Amino acid sequence: QMQLQESGPGLVKPSQTLSLTCTVSGDSITASGSTWSWIRQSPGKGLEWMGVIAGDGFTVYRPSLESRTSISRDTSKNQFSLQLTSVTPEDTAVYYCVRGLTVWGQGTQVTVSS
Repeated sequence: QMQLQESGPGLVKPSQTLSLTCTVSGDSITASGSTWSWIRQSPGKGLEWMGVIAGDGFTVYRPSLESRTSISRDTSKNQFSLQLTSVTPEDTAVYYCVRGLTVWGQGTQVTVSS
């Protein structure tokens, strides 16, 4: 059974970098044709797709976030990670890692506040 689990700090100060890791079990992040995304949901707003890393390592980012977003992976640990720089309170959200668009982690709350 495939499972995704997000981890990282729940509180980040404005202007700092938000870093989250998704640990995957039951599947390989290098599987051919696989895609691994980060999606967030801010209070009172809909889901926002942030970016994706494919099984071959190719990445695509949401244009409005591209200058601040980086998705990377550690294949030895079967993990992929999100970095979002220069955060503001607008980046406060529940962050999800997702396999394709069908298998979701439980989500992790990140609050940006001083």
